[in-house]
Amino acid sequence: MSISIARMEEAGIKQPLGAATSPISVGVLAAEPLLRTGLVSALRGQPGIRLVDNSQASVLVAITDNIRALPYLIGDSAGQARLVLISDPPQPGELWAAIESGLVVFVPRKEATTERLCTAISDAHHGRGHLPPEQLGQMLQGLVRLHRDVLVPNDLTPTGLSSREATVLRLLADGQDTAEIAAEMAYSERTVKNILHKLTSRLGLRNRTHAVSYALRHGLI
Repeated sequence: MSISIARMEEAGIKQPLGAATSPISVGVLAAEPLLRTGLVSALRGQPGIRLVDNSQASVLVAITDNIRALPYLIGDSAGQARLVLISDPPQPGELWAAIESGLVVFVPRKEATTERLCTAISDAHHGRGHLPPEQLGQMLQGLVRLHRDVLVPNDLTPTGLSSREATVLRLLADGQDTAEIAAEMAYSERTVKNILHKLTSRLGLRNRTHAVSYALRHGLI
């Protein structure tokens, strides 16, 4: 009995990489030509993978010993590609550099078989992030420090909005007008209008309706 891809995804069953409706465009990046040649050889001809120039890739597979130099290695050539990184276990500062470069899946060098890379590429393409437990723990600890030492003292949230900006947008989304929001937050209407003006100006939004739509679309409220 057959089962549709949609049903498989609903059930949490990963479809084979080659079962995708179209191949995943993959770019390969390495500081050393020999390493790049090895990656290309391992991935060429794999079902569901189409090797392309980095600028056309939706997933970029990179291998490096110097994770801090990853942003320079990638440069502007990869666009918005999701990153699969092959490296030795990173230090906390190195992990953040990789995340800033688009890291979605981290593959330890000792696990970098062709089969593992194909799985990592599929996961990255479908937005399924993966970090080994020790790296995930480092990242979570870093987020705690960021929240405690940077966001809270500056009245910011992980979304990039201040807490009162987020509250104003939530109340707008609930259908409240400026006067009602001011009353609920114990602010003047002028203060609420200033909050909205600064928010829309900073994010390049046209008006409060656009601001609410933007926040909902990006999961900010």
